[in-house]
Amino acid sequence: MRQLFEVLGLGLVVLLPLANPLTTVALMLGLSGNMTTQERNQQSLMASVYVFIIMMVAYYAGQVVMNTFGISIPGLRIAGGLIVTFIGFRMLFPQPHVEERILIENKTAEMKKQDSPNIAFVPLAMPSTAGPGTIAMIISSASTVKSSDYPHWIIIVAPVMIFFLVGLILWISLRSSGAIMRLVGKSGIEAISRLMGFLLVCMGVQFVINGIIEIIKTFPPAA
Repeated sequence: MRQLFEVLGLGLVVLLPLANPLTTVALMLGLSGNMTTQERNQQSLMASVYVFIIMMVAYYAGQVVMNTFGISIPGLRIAGGLIVTFIGFRMLFPQPHVEERILIENKTAEMKKQDSPNIAFVPLAMPSTAGPGTIAMIISSASTVKSSDYPHWIIIVAPVMIFFLVGLILWISLRSSGAIMRLVGKSGIEAISRLMGFLLVCMGVQFVINGIIEIIKTFPPAA
């Protein structure tokens, strides 16, 4: 059991800084301003489930999937960066029309439930939490863990428990966003949305830069 707790602690120390649930909470605040509490709770739960599934797939089949479709880690970083940049621009420069605002204010609870966007998978789960860096770390760690000296049952159980704990921590963090939202108010949410939009644009551009740098490193040195 001591070895199991050691592996769990090591896995959380490695993954949590990459997953960074606090960034996802800020993103949730910026994107869920028009949602009801029930909708935010549902999105929080689904995002946590998606993160768990993505990490499981990345660990057990990530390398196979990427090889099958010819996807490289730099390609994954660049694609994730473009998605993050696009979302960031939409948050930084929102363009709601006056008619749309009136419709939003007059919508019934049932209409809100039907029309609210699904943000659980994109961008909360991917690429905010289980982004290119997290997926790359999981894929690269899979072969290392499988060839380690730990008992076989730990190698089987530990990854599932680590990914479950990351999803649980994310769910608890996202559920707290409702209290934060009530505390800061509508104007605070709009300010957070603009700030997160700017940060997402910066993060997306950095993802693209990192992907391009990795591609350049694969070129043979000039003679």
